[in-house]
Amino acid sequence: MSRGEEQSYAVPVPSQDPKKKDAEKKDSEQKENGDVKMNGDAEKDKKEKKNEDELSEEDLQLKNELEMLVERLSESDKSLHRPALESLRTLIRTSTSSMTSVPKPLKFLRPHFAELKTTLESWPSSADKALFAEILSVLAMTYSDNGQRETLKFRLLASQVGEAENPGLWGHEYVRHLAAELGEEYNARGEKHDENSPDTNKELLDLAVLIVPFSLSHNAEADAVDLLLELESIDRLPEFVDKDTYARACLYMVSCVNLLVPPDDVEFLRTAHTIYRKFDRYAEAMTLSLRIGDRELIRDDFEAPKNPTMKKQLALLLGRQQVPVEWLQDESDPISDYSVLDCIFNTQLSSNFIKFGKELGVYDPKSLEDIYKSHLENSRSTVSGSVDSARGNLASTFVNAFVNAGYGNDKLMVGAEEGNSWIYKNKDHGMLSASASLGMSLLWDTEMGLSHIDKYTYSSDEYIKAGALMAYGILHSGIRTEMDAALALLTEHVESNSTPLKISAIIGIGIAYAGSCREDIVPLLLQHVADETTSMEVASMAALALGFIFVGSAHGEITPTILQTMMEREPAQLNEKWARFLSLGLALLFIGRQDASDATIETLKAIEHPIAKQAQVLVDMCSYAGTGNVLKIQTMLHHCTEHLNVDDKKDDDEEDGEEEGKDKKEEEEEKVNDLYQSFAVIGVALVAMGEDVGAEMTLRHMSHMMHYGEPVIRKSVPLALALLNPSNPQMPLVDTLSKYSHDNDLDVAINSILAMGIVGAGTNNARLAQMLRQLANYYHKESNCLFMVRIAQGLIHMGKGTVGINPYHTDRQLLSKTAVCGLLSLLVSFTDARGFVLEKNHWMLYFLVSAMYPRFLITLDEELQPLPTTVRVGQAVDVVGQAGKPRTITGFQTHTSPVRLGTYERAELATDEYLSFASVLEGLVILRKNPGYVKESN
Repeated sequence: MSRGEEQSYAVPVPSQDPKKKDAEKKDSEQKENGDVKMNGDAEKDKKEKKNEDELSEEDLQLKNELEMLVERLSESDKSLHRPALESLRTLIRTSTSSMTSVPKPLKFLRPHFAELKTTLESWPSSADKALFAEILSVLAMTYSDNGQRETLKFRLLASQVGEAENPGLWGHEYVRHLAAELGEEYNARGEKHDENSPDTNKELLDLAVLIVPFSLSHNAEADAVDLLLELESIDRLPEFVDKDTYARACLYMVSCVNLLVPPDDVEFLRTAHTIYRKFDRYAEAMTLSLRIGDRELIRDDFEAPKNPTMKKQLALLLGRQQVPVEWLQDESDPISDYSVLDCIFNTQLSSNFIKFGKELGVYDPKSLEDIYKSHLENSRSTVSGSVDSARGNLASTFVNAFVNAGYGNDKLMVGAEEGNSWIYKNKDHGMLSASASLGMSLLWDTEMGLSHIDKYTYSSDEYIKAGALMAYGILHSGIRTEMDAALALLTEHVESNSTPLKISAIIGIGIAYAGSCREDIVPLLLQHVADETTSMEVASMAALALGFIFVGSAHGEITPTILQTMMEREPAQLNEKWARFLSLGLALLFIGRQDASDATIETLKAIEHPIAKQAQVLVDMCSYAGTGNVLKIQTMLHHCTEHLNVDDKKDDDEEDGEEEGKDKKEEEEEKVNDLYQSFAVIGVALVAMGEDVGAEMTLRHMSHMMHYGEPVIRKSVPLALALLNPSNPQMPLVDTLSKYSHDNDLDVAINSILAMGIVGAGTNNARLAQMLRQLANYYHKESNCLFMVRIAQGLIHMGKGTVGINPYHTDRQLLSKTAVCGLLSLLVSFTDARGFVLEKNHWMLYFLVSAMYPRFLITLDEELQPLPTTVRVGQAVDVVGQAGKPRTITGFQTHTSPVRLGTYERAELATDEYLSFASVLEGLVILRKNPGYVKESN
């Protein structure tokens, strides 16, 4: 191919000369920076002209009219000003637009904003100036992103120079802008606040007082509450709410409480309480009084209703929360109405529960085979089951006790023929747990129960007698009687020389009087805590029992005595495994007391022994139980991340082979030193359990701890997961625990199996039951794990699926402190499962009785007799801040009461035939006939 042809086919290539390239780039940059600047104004004019061309005739007319009015305002003839302002006001107020665009008058006035501001400054104070300032305040909304808060500035100016109109007349959007800027301004002034200057916030509050009623009457209760919160004036809300708005406002306030920092949280509760009382909503008010824990408030609410039936409903709520009757009456003026006392003392709980069981068809006792279903297990596990029959029989004792709890008719214990009782199929400590299980079977039934247990108190066997004493205590859990039988029968044995009898009597009193704050019990038990010659086991159990009885009271005599004991005891005694219950007893006194525990924590820091650190963590976590306090959760997580340095001496000692005793001692001390991390893991769950978002995030933390934590932390994670979801078997959680139950570390596996039992307690969950049957097969040679599997099986079928252990009740608004005592005591015993429950102290499983309560809804008439009615039961739905009247439950089914309720289920009456005295349909609810009800004809 010739050279000429080659050229003819060549493609033109752009210039590759770098100098030329730079010059081109420079030119384009100059063009952008210079030319665009020069042409900016021209382009703007062009754009405006184009927009003007696009405007409809109507819009163009409006634009011209507005410009004319703006001109008039700047003229010297004052007589033109007022009509011009009136016209502007009318045009702005009557303008309508879609939700997404700026109203046309504001859009057309926007370019004149600076000019109008200058005009306003030249005017003297007058009514005209006030109206002008208001119009500018509205117009400033289009400039609200400049941070000048001009909407508020001009509004305040209008109030200063004349009589300003109600902001609500300018519409919703204006009020929302104003509220937002009010909050910002208040905070800005707060930072600059000078103590000597007069209160500069009065004008802001005066303006808020105008905005709040508007928000409340336009279904924006949340905005009204938020505004008053920002202005630190939430206590003024009650004067603005009316019968149509109070319910939604209070619902929003109560749901905010978990997200607020002290003291705002209590302030919100008190304000909502005031509003409920203003509208005679006694049940809702009492619920909030119980949350605050104020004795005066509780008593005031109890005495307020004039209707005796309403008083009974409040008494039932107080009985469920186990409030001491002493809080409600004076010695000079005791409660004389026995039907009200019966409600507070839970006297009818047993008979109602048994009726409920018969109604559901679960009254007949269940045998062990009904629970184990061993025909579904692999045959090999049943063969090896006979290897350790004593351990198997002991497990069966607990399973029988939990499954038939409260029905008083099981075949192994209560229904057994004379001399053929299951007690004699156990030995030593097993006999103690077996005779104590009588209290479980006869739970809450104080009439029948005492006579059944009585015969075992005369036994010559020390363990059977001790078990019977504990059974007395278990029987009276949550029940008060006029006779005070538990205290009368157990007092003499507290001084017994036999340790099993002494401990059983002490624990029995603790469980029977949990939450009662009975001062006459203090001298009886406190002497054992104070006496240095008493064994650590007895002292710790006495402290724990006092913790149960005076839970959340921060008692002024018990607290210093326990602290004194910690200071004075020998380090060797404090190193004992029992000492953790001494710390727990102290911690229970502060449940829910928040910063009231600060002084105690400071005192603990002065103690040099490692027990001080454990007690600090326990007291701190109990003080904030269920509050969802993020800072406390972080503190607990910090404890978990500390890596304790383990001395390398151990390896040398092992090589020498001579200092094994020393090794063992070091190992014990090491256990004591890292025990606080176990408590911290449980503490994360205890603080987060009351707040759903925090609880969900805690699950992620637990997963991380399981991956990266030390062994002491890993074995505590399942316990924390159990505390987050008692009687609430959610599938992801169940699957996680199932995975942990096959862990190589048997401590983790044992605790995971217990956690599966607690999570499914009283739910009859089929999936969990199947998992446990597979675990029984998997661990058929591992006696400890198999024992725990059996216990978990018993827990899942607790009360044949009618008894739960979730400490939250009344639509998850109230936390039962006594239930937390029971759950925490059991979990703390499992921080050393092999030392307590799997050794000789299996009776600690009965701590759970404090948390047990029937999962029922029974509707009663005004005479407290059962009144079957149709109710809908479904999953609870959060309706806070939703518009209209949203459904509070979803996926509901209609039943005739009595019905069984799940942890996250809610019930509502299906018809208007009856009205409820309670705010929440849960537990025992009294109904009355609706006077305005008209039966629909078919």
